[in-house]
Amino acid sequence: MSVESEVSLDGKKLTIAIKGRFDFGSHQTFREAYERFYKVPELYVVDLKETTYLDSSALGMLLLLRDHAGGDDADVRVINSNSDVRKILGISNFDKLFDIS
Repeated sequence: MSVESEVSLDGKKLTIAIKGRFDFGSHQTFREAYERFYKVPELYVVDLKETTYLDSSALGMLLLLRDHAGGDDADVRVINSNSDVRKILGISNFDKLFDIS
């Protein structure tokens, strides 16, 4: 498992890519990926293209990210999820809280 983050040149977009299992073991690294920036980005993108597994603690981490980004006013997008991950997100009604594509 690895978590990589990249901020756009203008500082308005933060992309966090998760590779492998997205579970409790990635909690600290995931949190550091978005908390370490002084300027809060306008857009957060969580790229799950290489994510093979997602559990309930990962769902909780996504909620913490959403809260950090501004709650209901936050622009947090979850992209490139495979069918299994998308199914978990759908069952959890995360499509109501996040822009999932």
